[in-house]
Amino acid sequence: MKLFSPVDIASLAFFRVVFGILGFADLLGVWAYYHLSEGYFQPDKFQFKYMGFEWARPLPEPFMSIVFLGLMVVALLIAVGRWYRVCTVIFFFGFSYVFLLEKAIYLNHGYLFVWLSFLMIFLPAHRNFSWDVLRNPALRSDKIQAWSLYLLPLLMGIVYVYGAIAKMNADWLLEANPLHKWLSDRGNMPLVGWLWKQKETAYVMAWSGMLLDLTAPFLLLLRKTRLWVLGFVLFFHLTNTLLFQIGIFPWLSIALSLLYFPPDWPKQVWAFAKKKMKWPQWVEDWWEGKNAGRVQNPASVGPDLPPNYSKNIVKTVLVVLIAFHLLLPLRHWCFPGDVAWTEEGHRFSWRMMLRSKRGYGHFVVKDLKTGEETKVKVTDYLTDRQREKIFSHPDMVLQFAHYLRDLWHRRGVGEVAVFAHVRASLNSRKSQPYIDSDVDLAKVEWEPFKAASWIIPMEK
Repeated sequence: MKLFSPVDIASLAFFRVVFGILGFADLLGVWAYYHLSEGYFQPDKFQFKYMGFEWARPLPEPFMSIVFLGLMVVALLIAVGRWYRVCTVIFFFGFSYVFLLEKAIYLNHGYLFVWLSFLMIFLPAHRNFSWDVLRNPALRSDKIQAWSLYLLPLLMGIVYVYGAIAKMNADWLLEANPLHKWLSDRGNMPLVGWLWKQKETAYVMAWSGMLLDLTAPFLLLLRKTRLWVLGFVLFFHLTNTLLFQIGIFPWLSIALSLLYFPPDWPKQVWAFAKKKMKWPQWVEDWWEGKNAGRVQNPASVGPDLPPNYSKNIVKTVLVVLIAFHLLLPLRHWCFPGDVAWTEEGHRFSWRMMLRSKRGYGHFVVKDLKTGEETKVKVTDYLTDRQREKIFSHPDMVLQFAHYLRDLWHRRGVGEVAVFAHVRASLNSRKSQPYIDSDVDLAKVEWEPFKAASWIIPMEK
């Protein structure tokens, strides 16, 4: 498929609708649970920040809720294709801002959605089947340049393949660990609970999940295997929805997988629906009536298909973008040790649902002038989710140590040292010391391209 050849716009318009609905659903969940119920985004509370984005701070109420509500409205406007260009820009910056506020609630789908929201700014997803076209028929185009559609399933393919590569480890494939534990915890489910308790079930799901992730992007490209693979994709993601709390990710993955089908597949589905029901024909008649006698954008049938960007710029940007997404997930190989233990290079690498990690501990703040030591329990400072994450993520241990250092300074204490006494366990192994308790973390700075010497290697 040539980058600039014409393809039907129907699939891209379909994804615009799904993108807007899922964006609304995700923001609604984060606002209702993490903000209103759990109070994560309050200016006077501590938040774990992504390195380099410490500037991202929550707003006081009611402004934080206004941000959420406004973004939800914008997401719905994207779905219906109204003020598309402005709305996609607002949504990208707004969703990214919310994403950056708290690292403890990081999910891969949030990171993926940030990238998708950025790409949607430049894609002509509003050029048909949209409110914008109803208001301005000159925008209408039945065809678009191929790259503007196939960039989206390409990104999903990268997610699939790197997810499979991450599963190629001894714990996952040879021990079905920690999948067997997670499934066993669902053993009280009606009717099928007994099935989740079986070790054989965990092995089947571990191997089939890895193989599906590895082969799906390629088999979805082939007409003969496409429907079969879609069936497996649906079963896989819907089962994950039933078993695990992973938000909108299964639905987003299904929608992106559908983009591997011929670009006009939504029209084929619509034509089938018209044979079975009356309302699709009514909707089509209404749409065509609104557009009757209106002139379609000449670009839809001419050589300058939307989006009409410079071809050289498009090629350059695509190369840089693809190279970034191919290389970034590999950065953990630059660090010694198992990434599941050290966490160095774990985020943004599509390492999804791979390990069960537990940690516990406390901090000691020492006044270097008086020698007085204060034992600090994180329960006095952190939310449930933050407490669950901190002792299994060294960067969070370091950030909280710096927070304690600065807190003591604000209290009028002079120079202090901060030590972390932490033990952790990976995939049901025996717990072991995780952070060097002799290292003064108040003086340590996080270096993203250098291994942290204060992380104690995992015992064999």
